[in-house]
Amino acid sequence: MNIHEYQAKEIFRKYNLKVLNGRVVTNGADAQKAAQDLGGDVWVVKAQIHAGGRGKGGGVKLAKSLDEVKAMTDEMMGMQLVTHQTGPEGKEVQKVYIEQGCNIDKEYYCAVFLDRETSKISVMASSEGGVNIEEVAEKTPEKIHYLTVDPNFGMQDFEARNLAFKLGFTGKQAIKAAIYFKGLYEIYMKEDCSMVEINPLVTTKEGDVMALDAKMNFDSNALYRHADILELRDLSEEDPSEVEASKYDLAFIKLDGNIGCLVNGAGLAMATLDIIKLQGESPANFLDVGGGATKENVTAAFKIILKDENVKGILVNIFGGIMKCDVIAEGVIAAAKELGLSVPLVVRLQGTNVELGRQMLSDSGLNITPADSLTDAAEKIVAAVKGA
Repeated sequence: MNIHEYQAKEIFRKYNLKVLNGRVVTNGADAQKAAQDLGGDVWVVKAQIHAGGRGKGGGVKLAKSLDEVKAMTDEMMGMQLVTHQTGPEGKEVQKVYIEQGCNIDKEYYCAVFLDRETSKISVMASSEGGVNIEEVAEKTPEKIHYLTVDPNFGMQDFEARNLAFKLGFTGKQAIKAAIYFKGLYEIYMKEDCSMVEINPLVTTKEGDVMALDAKMNFDSNALYRHADILELRDLSEEDPSEVEASKYDLAFIKLDGNIGCLVNGAGLAMATLDIIKLQGESPANFLDVGGGATKENVTAAFKIILKDENVKGILVNIFGGIMKCDVIAEGVIAAAKELGLSVPLVVRLQGTNVELGRQMLSDSGLNITPADSLTDAAEKIVAAVKGA
């Protein structure tokens, strides 16, 4: 689950990490009032969407008067902000953050994440902030430094200081940077994050170290422990199909292909996507119904898949362990009858109660194509889609 910059900065404040004061608004008049209350003679007007690269898309602007704050806010509100992370369709701006200006001395990059190569939490930091970290990795990889944290001990003071020194911090600023790194690690662990990113982390002319931007996302499987974090969820920033799927405990991610997929188990779902690509077509979604799906869950899954106008066929691929094949068959039949299914449907069942499930599909009288293996299923659905 992602949250907005202004929400992430509130969490930073809770952990005593320095950030600038700001207000979130939805119109120019309120923005002007917020800037006046914040004081100063320079403000930053920031569109709040769940995507990076806002500055290059026109979503971050510097205002030098209250009138500019108002005009920039009104211009941003409602715009489709396109960045390298939103895709060409962009995202509609529904909130704007008005923040104090500051005297930037130097910009850095910092992120805390799970390093899958070491299976440990790592801090990645660079002395080149304010730009895409991918560019730094490509052009000057020597400027990126890593700190891998031993989970038995957590981040130690000397480790945080060494990282600060590698980035070029000295004196009191090195101590402040080290404290910041430790604070970010503490947030990551205590709030069950999947990533915390600051770009840029800055030093100021006055000697402060603070985050000018903040991006956080969380492990959705741990949100039951964090009711306060769950309240920060902005459904308007998420794909409507994915929001609907979450109501039925379905793991759903929309893709840009034309073959809808309904599978149980994340690994089998990934394999299904791969084999569809291998056969020359593209999956329209990742959808894992899980091990405890009911007829209602399966019916809901079909409805979600068919809301995508690009879907030209559906592949159901089930290996019944905890999930029983007859339950899936019952859901498939119910969904096909209720929705008046008009696209080709290929079903591959294996595992618990497989013969019963296959018999139910055969006796349904519906136009359902059975498949014996994953390869067979992929070949049949791709042929059916191409034939259509």
